[in-house]
Amino acid sequence: MNMGRQKSLRQLKAGHTFDLIIIGGGATGCGVALDAATRGLKVALIEKNDFSEGTSSRSTKLIHGGVRYLEMAVKKLDRVQYNLVKDGLRERGLLLKNAAHLSNRLALVTPLYKWLDVPYVFAGLKLYDMLAGKQNIGHSRLLSRKEALRRFPTLKAEGLKAGVLYYDGQFHDARMALSLALTAEKHGAVIANHVAVSGLYKKDGQIAGAELTDSLTGEVWQLQARGVINAAGPFVDQIRQMDDPAAPGMLAASTGIHIVLDKRFAPPDTGLMIPETEDGRVLFVLPWENHALVGTTDEPAEISEHPRPMESEIDYLLRHVTRYFNLQVTRSDVKAVWSGLRPLVSDPGSADTAQLARDHVIEISNSGLLTIAGGKWTTYRKMALDAVDHALRQFSLSASEPTCQTAQLPILGSAGYDAKGDLALIRKFGFEEDVAAYLNRTYGDQAEQVAKLAEAGYRARLVNNHPVLEAEVLYAARYEFAERVIDVLARRTPLALLDTAAAKLAAPRVLEIMTEELGWNQQRREEETLLTNRRLSDAL
Repeated sequence: MNMGRQKSLRQLKAGHTFDLIIIGGGATGCGVALDAATRGLKVALIEKNDFSEGTSSRSTKLIHGGVRYLEMAVKKLDRVQYNLVKDGLRERGLLLKNAAHLSNRLALVTPLYKWLDVPYVFAGLKLYDMLAGKQNIGHSRLLSRKEALRRFPTLKAEGLKAGVLYYDGQFHDARMALSLALTAEKHGAVIANHVAVSGLYKKDGQIAGAELTDSLTGEVWQLQARGVINAAGPFVDQIRQMDDPAAPGMLAASTGIHIVLDKRFAPPDTGLMIPETEDGRVLFVLPWENHALVGTTDEPAEISEHPRPMESEIDYLLRHVTRYFNLQVTRSDVKAVWSGLRPLVSDPGSADTAQLARDHVIEISNSGLLTIAGGKWTTYRKMALDAVDHALRQFSLSASEPTCQTAQLPILGSAGYDAKGDLALIRKFGFEEDVAAYLNRTYGDQAEQVAKLAEAGYRARLVNNHPVLEAEVLYAARYEFAERVIDVLARRTPLALLDTAAAKLAAPRVLEIMTEELGWNQQRREEETLLTNRRLSDAL
């Protein structure tokens, strides 16, 4: 039995009135929960699936100000886009500091095949640096053809004129969302995954709480609250229509897929940014967790919980990789593929999803449902700040701290993080180098807790050639609200996102450890096996 989740469920059923119910355990909801809890509010964070199971665990893993938005700002003299980039760059700096173990600076090379592009791209990236101000993480510079090829040896040399080097941030999105939720819990929030908001109830025409359904047992109960925040990402319209069936949709969605290739396709410390593909999209090839991550596409999409990557999108990415690389890449080189939805605040007059607003919008319905929609991972903290400021006013809440407390707040794992902590793990526990480095950057100052479980008989790797340990399964089930095998394979660890075949091999052992820890019966084991196979074969 997962003690953390059981404790949360008891608190949610105790009949207390909360200040806020926050619907959605992705980047936005977890960020809002942390902001509200650190201001002293009584918060319940409710997620119908697992934390970050939707879009928030399927991003490009970049913390960026938005180079493409800057281009739009300059071309159209658009102050809104300009300010979006400025905010994004400030937030990038804060995220790199507050989640030091889960994030890092990454050098990116943009190859230039036309002399005319050189001054234009270089000037744009210099402006990007300038806008970052004190939060700048590295200076852009021009690279000669020779140096561009040295930095990214697999680049196609034919026709290459020069390159530009610039810096952005990279992070582990799924663990970031989880860490935000766990940090919120440390500050008094009650957090629950696999619990759905199945209805909203009203008093005198105003929302006064929600009906909750345990997704694992089907149990239903009511929770009272002074305010409800809808932070359900791509699913905000479902909640808005639960409140008011006549509410017009405010979101459009596009789907972005990513493919994962062997590490030989990207150097360990440098990514590649192609600013414009054949149809004007931005393409990245990035080193991530000892593999190469390629993304992303941008296709209008239906909103669904587990969007299935289309072969045409996979072909699109493979075609472009082949175009810019001197390596032959085929479908058999793809180790994993996954798809996420971008929730875009829609402008009904625009048909092109790339033109829809990437910034966030706050809407308050007649009955007082506060919806926060849109945005991106980089600005999750600012979105949360805006949402909680609105909530304090809208619901007349009294907070012990009226202003946002998160700008300087380390996320769980970050406060005592040492970038060289892997050396201590090797010395103290005798881990191999790749395992120690992985544990240090994944758990930060909590890595020793995992190491102690490894010492207690869970030291083996889940699968060869990956640094993921059996101890992490136990840790995830005991301390990180993991309730399903796929929670561990796809979100507590990155295994399913990196290598589908490896995740399939690891699944039986993960099932065994979780059965032992959580006391599952035969029926639950069979259910888990079916669900895991479906997710790994179909769509994460």
